Amino acid sequence: MKNLKELLSPLDITKIIGSDDKEITSLTSDSRKVAPGTLFVAVPGVSVDGHKFIPMAEEKGAVAVVCQELPEVLSTHVTYIVVSSSALALGYLASQWFDNPSRRLKLVGVTGTNGKTTTATLIYEMARLLGYKAGLLSTVCNYVDDTAYPTDHTTPDPYTLNEMLHLMVEAGCEYAAMEVSSHAADQQRIAGLHFVGSIFTNLTRDHLDYHKTFEAYLAAKKKFFDILPREAFALTNADDKVGEVMLQNTRAHRYTYSLRSEADFRGRIIESRLDGTLLSLNGQEVELLFTGKFNAYNLTAVYGACVLLGWNKEDVLREMSRLVPVAGRFQAFHSPKGYTAIVDYAHTPDAVVNVLNAIREVIGKDGEIITVVGAGGNRDKGKRPIMAREAAARSERLILTSDNPRFEEPEDILKDMEEGLDAEARTRTLHITDRRQAIRTAATLAGKGSVILIAGKGHEDYQEIKGVKHHFDDREVVREIIASETAG
Repeated sequence: MKNLKELLSPLDITKIIGSDDKEITSLTSDSRKVAPGTLFVAVPGVSVDGHKFIPMAEEKGAVAVVCQELPEVLSTHVTYIVVSSSALALGYLASQWFDNPSRRLKLVGVTGTNGKTTTATLIYEMARLLGYKAGLLSTVCNYVDDTAYPTDHTTPDPYTLNEMLHLMVEAGCEYAAMEVSSHAADQQRIAGLHFVGSIFTNLTRDHLDYHKTFEAYLAAKKKFFDILPREAFALTNADDKVGEVMLQNTRAHRYTYSLRSEADFRGRIIESRLDGTLLSLNGQEVELLFTGKFNAYNLTAVYGACVLLGWNKEDVLREMSRLVPVAGRFQAFHSPKGYTAIVDYAHTPDAVVNVLNAIREVIGKDGEIITVVGAGGNRDKGKRPIMAREAAARSERLILTSDNPRFEEPEDILKDMEEGLDAEARTRTLHITDRRQAIRTAATLAGKGSVILIAGKGHEDYQEIKGVKHHFDDREVVREIIASETAG
């Protein structure tokens, strides 16, 4: 239970109608969760405006309402707090409700199109390897020290986010790493949080179904750096075309990392294999269980963040050699037939290019790559033909298949992808809507030394079809195929 006046203290309030001397039993922006004594925050959403549910919240016992516009009928039993942004207010209220847990942790945020999950997860893993208790908020799974909590979103809503951070504090965690999505920055889900550092990985086409333009997508990412405090660090990829843009208006201390030019943290690939990389970090060599230039960038960023957090450089380099790839990120499976299957979350054109280039660098121009890829339904349609074209250009064989069709017909999605293929590429392309069958076909076609890339779903263990999530895991399918090959 919290005092309303105390909860409201961080807010920039336009008007208050009613008493702020009330005890609040719960906080929510979901009218379905309102109970007697609740402070209800009416947030205008992407598809639904929370202001419509103020009467329902009042009927269920809300004693205070935060809103941008007052309802037509005011209740004498309810205190109304008018603010310019309910979404911004919710973030600060959630932090207050849980006693500002982000200020009792050293919280590092990671944003960008690709590499967020790997980079955030490896910072969390590094903290634990160095003997610290730490937490993680990521696309794959949330962790409070070594306890796992399932996740549905890259960045949770403000209440859940602060609740998780509070659990970390209660568990004695000193550090936390989290992914910061463009949606979260745009929707003020990170409002009220205190970050000691931030990392920018890269920016390529994604989420244009939501942001509409690349410029708006960039602005959402940049917003995260704009809100950093002066004492924080801002670490950006100097090799990305908008890396420096991210730092233009930040108050934080600015740092760069690079594989191509001088930077505060300089990575250089010495040797690359399907099962690892020998990487130089600021002149010190370290053997890593990761493959590809994109992972070299991620690991250089991780090294930079660890140093900026004040951890001993020699200890960091030693423990980095013990890090293992994140589930569904360039996860390799070796068949007794002699081929390798790689499951990866790559679901943007740039990510597909990065993974295929990494494979090609290892197996050479004479090696065979078979790519199995689809595209999600009810998302940016413009990237579909681009993904198919890029995959075909870097593969000997291409199999187009279903991803998460959601409410679209899988056949329609594959037709959109095929628009990116020229006549020659189409002769090397199969169209197999059933994803399980597509993977099995790739395994049948693969010979000794071949590499199969199964792209798009990575760690996901479902396919979303017509609003229903059906169990499906690329990794399980690959394991079943390899088990049958071993038995046979």
